[in-house]
Amino acid sequence: MNQKDKTMRVAAIQMSPVLFDRDGTTEKVIDAIEKCGQDGIRLAVFPETFIPNYPYFAWVNPPAAFTDLHVKLHEQAVDVPGPVTESIGKAAKGSGTVVVLGVNERDGSSLYNTQVLFNSDGSIVGKRRKIMPTFHERMVWGWGDGSGLTVYDTDVGRIGALICWEHYMPLARYALITQGEQIHCSHFPGSMAGDSMSQQIDAAIRHHAMESGAFVVNATGWLTDGQRSQIASDESLAKYLKGGICTGIVAPYGLYLAGPLPEGEDMAVAEIDLKAIVRQKNVLDTVGHYSRPDILRLKIDRSERKVVEDMARGFEEMADKPDDDRRPDLDSG
Repeated sequence: MNQKDKTMRVAAIQMSPVLFDRDGTTEKVIDAIEKCGQDGIRLAVFPETFIPNYPYFAWVNPPAAFTDLHVKLHEQAVDVPGPVTESIGKAAKGSGTVVVLGVNERDGSSLYNTQVLFNSDGSIVGKRRKIMPTFHERMVWGWGDGSGLTVYDTDVGRIGALICWEHYMPLARYALITQGEQIHCSHFPGSMAGDSMSQQIDAAIRHHAMESGAFVVNATGWLTDGQRSQIASDESLAKYLKGGICTGIVAPYGLYLAGPLPEGEDMAVAEIDLKAIVRQKNVLDTVGHYSRPDILRLKIDRSERKVVEDMARGFEEMADKPDDDRRPDLDSG
């Protein structure tokens, strides 16, 4: 990145999905990306599992009552790569915007809470899955692995990303901090758990900004009253589908540059200057002068967990070794 590119406009998008409609929600995302391009926005962050929608049904219904909804979510989920990512990539390229998007990723018969990162040329530079689904989410999504604890080089800088309550996993956050993330992209579902959730998000993203010395761009989703009624017709349950809104952009020193937004669809937009990172880390650099690796260190397993691995290659590699190298070491004494 050139010095002149260190200042840029970024946006956190707060909007409602088209429930259980992959194509309809994708169109809303594309429209927002195009608007970002028109407004000179270099980075756009969308809410958690926005396509087709967050599984709010698992939050307000017992497991026995939502099997059909889970099947419907699977039918409308996103293949990565696939037609949806191709369309989003094309929009990102047309707008010259880096995009961080939350989707329900379909992999075989299982679903995952996935963040997809598109560079401004439309290419996918990264894909990561939430490593620990929270509470009711464990009945919907599988686990991610350490391969997703990665900071990605993009046209706007080094981007790290985490999802919702992954921000309460301090070692996961530190894994990104150690890789020098400059912009941290986060998202939450929104419209759930009331004001207490809004306050939790506020605390999480501001703390991470301070601790990492990075900018945080956080997007939360939002449900209309009609969508709340569609998800939970019983008002005693629908009341839990409110609040949890905290879309905003936080500077490395922990203060908001934009937002947090109130209820409704909108964008939090701010101009950021990456030079502010150095100024903040002059005071607090948790992987530099303010670290104590002689006392505290982090070990990370970033390997991808595969269901099937071909053993043939391993046997071929052993066959190529001299006989002495293939023999096990035995203690003769």
